[in-house]
Amino acid sequence: MCGITERVELMEPTETGTPGPVASYKTMTAFTPADEERRRGVRRMKATATGMLLFVAVVYVLAKAAGNAGAGAWTDYVAAAAEAGMVGALADWFAVTALFRHPLGLPIPHTAIIPTKKDQLGVSLGEFVGENFLSGDVVRQRLRAVGIGSRLGAWLAEPEHADRVTAELATALRGALTVLRDSDVQAVVGEAITRRANAQEIAPGIGKTLERIVADGGHRRVVDLVVVRAHDWLVLHRDDVMVAVEGGAPGWTPRFVDRKVGERVYKELLRFVTEMRDMPSHPARGALDRFLTDFASDLQSDTDTRARVERLKGEVLGRGEVQDLIASVWTAVRSMIVAAAEDERSELRTRVRAALLSLGARMATEPKVQDKVDSWVEGAAVHVVTTYRGEITSLITDTVAGWDPEHTTRKIEAHIGRDLQFIRINGTVVGSLAGLLIYTLSRWLGA
Repeated sequence: MCGITERVELMEPTETGTPGPVASYKTMTAFTPADEERRRGVRRMKATATGMLLFVAVVYVLAKAAGNAGAGAWTDYVAAAAEAGMVGALADWFAVTALFRHPLGLPIPHTAIIPTKKDQLGVSLGEFVGENFLSGDVVRQRLRAVGIGSRLGAWLAEPEHADRVTAELATALRGALTVLRDSDVQAVVGEAITRRANAQEIAPGIGKTLERIVADGGHRRVVDLVVVRAHDWLVLHRDDVMVAVEGGAPGWTPRFVDRKVGERVYKELLRFVTEMRDMPSHPARGALDRFLTDFASDLQSDTDTRARVERLKGEVLGRGEVQDLIASVWTAVRSMIVAAAEDERSELRTRVRAALLSLGARMATEPKVQDKVDSWVEGAAVHVVTTYRGEITSLITDTVAGWDPEHTTRKIEAHIGRDLQFIRINGTVVGSLAGLLIYTLSRWLGA
C-alpha cells in the first residue's frame, strides 16, 4: 500500500467565538518498502560518517599523547590534520542536521529548515515551476522541437493504428449515443427547428423554389403520377362513383334519371382524366401551370398569402405529430449510427479508417499540414498553461502545505540523506587535508 489518507479534525472559531469542529483531510504518502530500505542506507552512512569523526578524534588524542611523550615532530602534523578533520566533520554534521532538525535539540536560528520552511519551499517550488516550465514560450519551443504533427502522422499512417483509432472512435460514439436520452435529444432538436423556423419567414423561399420547379417543368411528373393514379382509381371504382352521384341527387327525381346522370358524370370524369393523362398540352395542365406560377409569385410578394403561410407554419410546428416525427427520425438515425459503429465492415467505419490513413499520410509528408497540426497543438497547450498556470502551481503549493512537517522531513531525508552523509565524510577528509596543508605551510613559513 503506497498511500494513506488521514482524517484530521480541526477546531475553527464560529461566529459566536466558540470553536467548532471542521473536518479536513490531509493526504500523505506512507513509507514504502523502498523508503524503508533507503532509511536503512541513511543510517549506515550516518554510522560511517560518525565513525570517521570518532576515528579522527581518537587519532588526535593519540597524536597529542605521543607528542607529549617525545615521539617527534611528526605527531604535530598528525594532530593538526586530525584536529581540522574534526572541525570539518562537526561543521558538516551541523549543516546536514540543520536541514532536517535542530542540532542537539537546541532552537538555533536558521535550523530545522525543511520542517519550519516547508510552506515557503512549496511556494518557491510552485513559482519556479510556473516561471520555468509553464511559460508560453517554453511550452511552444518544446512542442515545436518534438514535432508532434509528423510523429502523429507517421503513427496514424500505419493501418493497425488507424484500425485502433477507428475502433476507439466507434466505441466512444456508441457510448455517447447510448448515454443520450431520447427525450433530451427530441427536446433540443425540436427547439432548434422551431427557433430556426420562427426566426425566418419561409414563404419567399417556398415561392422561389416553386418558381424554379415550374420553370423547369419538374411539377409535371407529379401531375402525371396523379392523373395516372386517378384514371386507374376511376376504372376500378366505377360503382363507387355512381353511388356517390346518385346519393347526392334530390329525392323527388326518378332513380333511372339518377343513374343516367351518374353514368354521364362518371364518363365525363374518366374522359377528362384520360385526356389529361394522354395530352401534354391539355388545357387543364396549362391552367395548373398558370396557377402554380401565380401562387409562387404570391408567396414571394403578396402580403396576405405570406401571412397565411406563416400562420400555417406555426400551427404545423405546434402539433404533437411533428414532435413525434422528430422523435421517430432521431430513433431511426441513432439505430443506424449505432449499427454502423458496431459493424467493422460498415461503410461508416470503412470511410473513417480511410480518412484517418489519408490524414496520417498527409501529416507525415506534407510540411504545411504538419505546421498546421503543430500550431493547433501548441496553441491549445499554451492556452491551457497560461490560463490554468495559477491552478497548476497552487496544486504544488497546496500539496506541500498539506504535508505533515515531521513526516515530510523523514520522507525527504530517506531520499537524499545518504548522499548528504557523504558531505560529512568529505568534510572530514577535506578538513584533515586542509589542516595538514595549513599547518605544514605555517611551519615552513615560520622556519
